[in-house]
Amino acid sequence: MTNRSDRLKQIVKLQKKVTEIHEMRRANFLAQAAAAEREAKEILEARNEGSMSNLFPDVYSRFVEKAVARARDNEALAQAEGLKVAAETARTNIVERTWREALRDEERKAEERAALDAVEQRLALK
Repeated sequence: MTNRSDRLKQIVKLQKKVTEIHEMRRANFLAQAAAAEREAKEILEARNEGSMSNLFPDVYSRFVEKAVARARDNEALAQAEGLKVAAETARTNIVERTWREALRDEERKAEERAALDAVEQRLALK
């Protein structure tokens, strides 16, 4: 069986990967929101240039509304992922601190055992 510090170290690695996943998802949502905003802007610019949008203003208005709604939805999802990143980072920091404490405890116990063995050897020589 592995010792406590090794298990905690594995948990820290796993939590860092989970944090990276949330960060990637957040970045993806932000990119999608930006793309939707660009799409809405392009549709509005095309509408102002007098293309087919003058013939079908309702259709173009719906396209703009949908693009803006998509941008808002993706921004909300990105914000939710940002909260998950913050929570995961906090968890990772707590486990990392616990891992370092466990590592120090194991080192201290090993030093105590070594000192005790040295004392026992001296007593055995006398």
